[in-house]
Amino acid sequence: MKHIKTVFFLFSILFCLKGNAQQLEILINEALENNPEIQKFELQYKRVSEKVNEVNTIPNTEFGVGYFVSEPETRTGAQRFKVSAKQMLPWFGTITSRESYVSSLADAKYEDIVIAKRKLMASVSQSYYNLYANKAKQRVLTENIKLLETYETLALTSVEVGKASAVDVLRLQMRQNEMQQLKDVLNQQFLAEQTNLNNLLNRENDIAVTVVDSLIMPSEDFEITSKNLALHPELLKYEKLYQSIEQSELLNQKESSPMIGFGLDYINVSERPDMNFSDNGKDIVMPMVSVSIPIFNKKYKSQTKQNELEQQEITAQKQERLNILETLLSKAINERISARISYATQTKNLKQAKDAEDILIKSYETGTIDFNDVLDIQELQLKFQMNQIESIKSYYVQSTIINYLIQ
Repeated sequence: MKHIKTVFFLFSILFCLKGNAQQLEILINEALENNPEIQKFELQYKRVSEKVNEVNTIPNTEFGVGYFVSEPETRTGAQRFKVSAKQMLPWFGTITSRESYVSSLADAKYEDIVIAKRKLMASVSQSYYNLYANKAKQRVLTENIKLLETYETLALTSVEVGKASAVDVLRLQMRQNEMQQLKDVLNQQFLAEQTNLNNLLNRENDIAVTVVDSLIMPSEDFEITSKNLALHPELLKYEKLYQSIEQSELLNQKESSPMIGFGLDYINVSERPDMNFSDNGKDIVMPMVSVSIPIFNKKYKSQTKQNELEQQEITAQKQERLNILETLLSKAINERISARISYATQTKNLKQAKDAEDILIKSYETGTIDFNDVLDIQELQLKFQMNQIESIKSYYVQSTIINYLIQ
């Protein structure tokens, strides 16, 4: 649990810049408690762990009862029936090796829980940032619609004094309609993403999710230590699987050893009539020791070869996964850098667009205004605002991916 709290802190450290990490923390904690995938892996871990009790056993005790239909005669009397008991015992340390093997499998299965929780935390965070970007874009569209309404009022006034045509008014209105359409589409996308987030939390799809009003671009990036990638649970799982194969081979060696059996036979003997001697009718008790040796069994040699091949396979899989994670990390780092560059560019462009808007307003005060220029500037301004929001969202999403990989 301490590990999960540490990972959450790293996931939300950027979000804390706005002092609104608590809401995201609540969503993540709810997801960790209720997500069925996490519950599935936890149940699998408990089931595998329970197998320790299953393997901590010895072979069944064998009991036998026999009745002599034709009673064989012996010097001391006729044999009537026979009772036997036998217990085979595995070689010394075999049961301990079984327990160690199953425990190693449980350790590998536990890494599935850690991986699933990390992925869930990343998914919840990314979904949250998608919702933030959607709401931010809707607010921008609302502001731009109001701005166009202001320009529409100016255009109507200009039409009255003959300095603009009714076509200019219609163009402004059509542009408002397009923006309203974009806003409506974004609202539907918000509902779909909200459903996705609610499903991650395993709750009703229509529960409203409130997101923060604004996020800022951090002044500097947090430190990235790529060496931590080697400690990622996706790679640790392969190490645990490798260790489980080692335990499997130790168990295989133990099971290839002889089994020792101890038994006891009891034979009931009836007395011989008309005879009197000390052992007349004396029952027979025969202790027995047996050994089971796999002399002609190639099973254990084959299992050893299979274990060697499986260890080589796991080593290759681990290297393959490491390469993939390194690629993902490099891509996330570069895309986060790109998001910061894009944000700076859009901020500069947006300032220039606002300066151009101010010039247009001053032109109207002097009696001239080109509403084609109004639409062009407004379209550019909207583009820069949307790109700015996307840059911020991309920065936080890529940071979430980086945290998933190295923390």
